[in-house]
Amino acid sequence: MSIYERLGVRPVINGAATLTRLGGSLMPPPVIEAMVEASRHFVDLHQLQQKAGERIAELTHNEAAYICSGAAAGLVLATAACITGTDPSKAESLPRPERIPNGKYEVVVHRCQRNGYDFAVRQVGVTLVEIGPPWPDLSGARTRPDELEAALGPRTAAVVYFAGAHFARNALPLEEVIRIAHARNIPVIVDAAAQLPPPENLWRFTRDMGADLAIFSGGKGLQGPQPTGLILGRRDLIEACRMHGNPNQRIGRPMKVGKEEMCGLVAAVEWYLSLDHAALMQRYEDQVAYLVRWFDGRPGIRAERTWPSEAGQPMPRACIRFDRSVLGFGRDEVLQALRQGEPAIELAAAEADGVYVNPQTLEEGQERIIADRLDEVLKELGSL
Repeated sequence: MSIYERLGVRPVINGAATLTRLGGSLMPPPVIEAMVEASRHFVDLHQLQQKAGERIAELTHNEAAYICSGAAAGLVLATAACITGTDPSKAESLPRPERIPNGKYEVVVHRCQRNGYDFAVRQVGVTLVEIGPPWPDLSGARTRPDELEAALGPRTAAVVYFAGAHFARNALPLEEVIRIAHARNIPVIVDAAAQLPPPENLWRFTRDMGADLAIFSGGKGLQGPQPTGLILGRRDLIEACRMHGNPNQRIGRPMKVGKEEMCGLVAAVEWYLSLDHAALMQRYEDQVAYLVRWFDGRPGIRAERTWPSEAGQPMPRACIRFDRSVLGFGRDEVLQALRQGEPAIELAAAEADGVYVNPQTLEEGQERIIADRLDEVLKELGSL
């Protein structure tokens, strides 16, 4: 009997996304093996963090790297690093950065990029300074360069930019944000939590585009341990992140990363960069094409390939829409039936009474299981 069976928890087929609420992703054998091996020994955590960071920095073509407890924790540590640098006396003032003499306690964000994850930035005690229009903005207005320039001042600690096609709407291009901020010697933090693939993003935002720090989830595209994240970029700011982080007793102390997770994430980065990414993307395309062929053209159903994914990643999804006027039921009934059935299946809700099937979290062949189970659900709901 599995641990989930003993606990009375049902595993699900995840066709939604690398969502934290569903466990992120599935770890490949090299990651699990590294974590098991790490669990058998005591080590100096400071030394392990240093050496693990050096290895990941080498793999990702960055000056330095730091393993944190998820991308949200990365936002906390990166923001703190931009406020205090490596000055321990300044670090003691957090989360009240306004108490630092002549301190910096403002962080600039696009109004159209505001989202639940910027709570992690505010957790450090900063004031968010918004620029540009919200999303959606029916007037068609876009953020202007002069709005960013006007927002930058002596109290600005950093500019935070949320990467992905879904956040680019109404926002300034990242290259322009970096240019304007760097003219004032203000660092730019890129939240790229879900922006893998492509693997080149691990160095594109920092080495190629010039962002000071970029943050990735360890448990999404990298398929590493779910409670891990990765901060990449400038050596001095990474050292400041290290000062704030576990096991040091500063603002990042509750955001603990164990030796097992550190070794697991190193193995995950090594494994991820060794993949045939073209072949992986072709597998995603094949899975989406299978679902579209299976359902499109049926009475009351329309299936199509959509692009990009929910996080703005360059990946396809299958979108299957149900015409309630023809079928007598729609998206919500389908999703509920899939969750309650056997096997339990999680898909994402789509607009216009549809569901999305994301291949990134599917094993090979699971698209066929989803198709068969959807067939059963359509018959069951049609007979009600």
